[in-house]
Amino acid sequence: MPILSIRHRTVYAYADEVDASVNQARLRPRDLPGQRLLNFSLESDPGLEGYEEAEDCFGNPTSFFLLQRPHKTFTITASSRVDVSWAEADAPPPAPAWEEAVRRSQHAESDEARDALQFALESPMVRTFPGLKEYAVRSFPAGRPLGEAAAHLMQRIHRDFRFRPGSTNPSTALETVFQNRSGVCQDFSHLMIGGLRALGLPARYVSGYLETLPPPGKPKLMGTDASHAWVSVYVSGGGWVDFDPTNEMLPGPRHVTVAWGRDFSDVSPLRGVLYGGGTQTLKVEVDVLRN
Repeated sequence: MPILSIRHRTVYAYADEVDASVNQARLRPRDLPGQRLLNFSLESDPGLEGYEEAEDCFGNPTSFFLLQRPHKTFTITASSRVDVSWAEADAPPPAPAWEEAVRRSQHAESDEARDALQFALESPMVRTFPGLKEYAVRSFPAGRPLGEAAAHLMQRIHRDFRFRPGSTNPSTALETVFQNRSGVCQDFSHLMIGGLRALGLPARYVSGYLETLPPPGKPKLMGTDASHAWVSVYVSGGGWVDFDPTNEMLPGPRHVTVAWGRDFSDVSPLRGVLYGGGTQTLKVEVDVLRN
């Protein structure tokens, strides 16, 4: 199984000097049955102060730090090596009919099932709107197995929506994405999650990385990868099953999970409160390399 080396470099440039800031980061990949974190480090300029690590309410590794020296640029680089052993999957695992899955989730009988219930509710960035349920339900005829129905919804989103970087930003409303039929991985994941939740199914947002492959005969360009996002659906008795609507695939050994939550607002790679700074620009470079 592959070992993937990940370099995630973020550069903030500010119009005015930042006097100080309080920050949190979710950049450390999780340890999971399908992946093992071998090492992780954070480097920054200016240097981090008051650095602490903890887990958030979803169990995601979270770093907290201060910047107390005045600065007009801030660069932070996360480096990880992950042993990935997810198996390739051509089809989702067996699952009950989706109506039965809804019934089971509403009568949760285990701690895992009860915890999953929170992911069936609306969240700050995934709110229902007219047409969302109607769009999703076309993949969910009566009696269709949940995994098969979710895979069909994933395929339709991939077919119906155009991947267009720059067409949205993190604050773009989900209804706008639906109307414009374009967006990026964050948008497509939110859309699939919203459709599943509209039917009563628990679904969560997963952030991480995807090893991209260059065209045949071409070298892999450095700094051209990006953070990625996909969807996980809860199957009572079978745990969480992942779907990648951006690439119309079931995540496997090219995917690395960093964090999960209700939507992007729960798993933003970097977030902080600044004193000063004014307007800012952001540049992100990500490399995912196979060892």
